[in-house]
Amino acid sequence: MLSGVSKLTEALAARLSPGEVRPAGDGRRRAAVAVVLHEAAAPRVLLMKRAERAGDPWSGHISLPGGGYQASDGDLRVTAIRETCEELGIALDGAHLLGNLDPLHPRSSGPTGIEVTPFVFATPVALEPVCGPEALAAFWLPLDLAASGALDGTYSYPASAVTFPCWTYEGHVIWGLTRRILDLVLATAA
Repeated sequence: MLSGVSKLTEALAARLSPGEVRPAGDGRRRAAVAVVLHEAAAPRVLLMKRAERAGDPWSGHISLPGGGYQASDGDLRVTAIRETCEELGIALDGAHLLGNLDPLHPRSSGPTGIEVTPFVFATPVALEPVCGPEALAAFWLPLDLAASGALDGTYSYPASAVTFPCWTYEGHVIWGLTRRILDLVLATAA
């Protein structure tokens, strides 16, 4: 179990380093997300509830702030920063970039797939999210509580027999790619 955010931040800073963040020109779809850690009495990560949208495979899900790479971004780090500002009104200028995790692929990204690169930031100041049109709500998930197993459960994918590990916190169900990324953050810091 995590004992404090400084331990978490120090462990992540020691193990993460900025990797290649400029997408290859191979035409593949790419996206980036921001794992924003708040340096408080206990480690917390910023999550959001996505807006309900027809045709969006992640409509209404809990996610990290982030989205699709645009050529004007230049690199995926800029994508994560831009999307965090657009979705939650948070400028990550004062946050410390600890590094990035290897890209992951959501299981529900369709036949052409998408590659998602998580960037981990730490901030010593309380950031107050202001939800934009892509977010219905935002909240801080206590990582020590998640790591303890107290939030563990299973999520049944609608209209199927498929289940996924999840955390349930204040009525929010964190599963899928978001849970996979946060599991990697916790494993990397261990």
